[in-house]
Amino acid sequence: MSNGIEFAHVPVMVDEIVAAFAGIPAGVVLDGTLGGGGHSEALLDADERISILGVDRDAAALSAASQRLSRFAGRFRASHRRFDDVDGAMADASVTELSGALFDLGVSSHQFDAVERGFSYRASAPLDMRMDARDQVSAHELVNESDESELVRILQEYADERFAVRIARAIVAARPVEDTVRLADIVAAAIPAPARRRGGHPAKRTFQALRIAVNAELDVLPVALDRAIGRTVKGGRIAVLSYHSGEDRIVKERFRFHSTGGCQCPRHLPCGCGAERTVKLVRVASKPSAVEMERNPRSTSARLRVAEVI
Repeated sequence: MSNGIEFAHVPVMVDEIVAAFAGIPAGVVLDGTLGGGGHSEALLDADERISILGVDRDAAALSAASQRLSRFAGRFRASHRRFDDVDGAMADASVTELSGALFDLGVSSHQFDAVERGFSYRASAPLDMRMDARDQVSAHELVNESDESELVRILQEYADERFAVRIARAIVAARPVEDTVRLADIVAAAIPAPARRRGGHPAKRTFQALRIAVNAELDVLPVALDRAIGRTVKGGRIAVLSYHSGEDRIVKERFRFHSTGGCQCPRHLPCGCGAERTVKLVRVASKPSAVEMERNPRSTSARLRVAEVI
């Protein structure tokens, strides 16, 4: 298990997150993707009226964040759960309502840098990519047991990979694939040479897609957002940091649904369907500052959306 030093990371858009939660009602804020605890630490430092319920499916993250936040005695509680299990996490901590909720959907720096986790294409490791070691299906099973059409679907749906068919065919032909570097080499060889020279490492999108599929990240996201909104008091806020278009589309759609109450009436006519708005949009797809993107390249793709419960 990793210690707090090994899990050190730079939280993305931390000043914007603190600003998003300024002035919310006193109470408990759910950090649904606790990671190394950087955002939670900033929120606890900024407002002594709030406490944090930190949730993460990664036991190493929970251990490291608990050490980092130990100085906030009585104001931090942790729950080892997937972030869509909002109700279970709240029950663990005997919490009945939330003053806000934060979801940072990025993979932590530690998970990329811990070679044995298999998230990175830059070092040799077993194909794993599980955020929770208790899960049964790893990237190894997906890569070696999925049929070609399923691999194509994963690559297209979760990474917008335009060479999905070529990559899936190459993976199937090269089986068994046991190692991250071997998989990265297979992907690179399947992509036309001109495309390999653009847009970063050619295996980046494939690894992203497999990670999302292994951890069912897009499946649980709308459930998590709906449950968090439903448990948050009036004036509380929901903030989400997403890092690719698939995530951001889901956040945008769920926020739009709750901001309209699901109303389907024509925009130019008064609502006649009885829909009730539950949130208002506060911040729409804002980006990190140029200074932050230069200082922390992993923040470059981040988009922040914030909604307030009404």
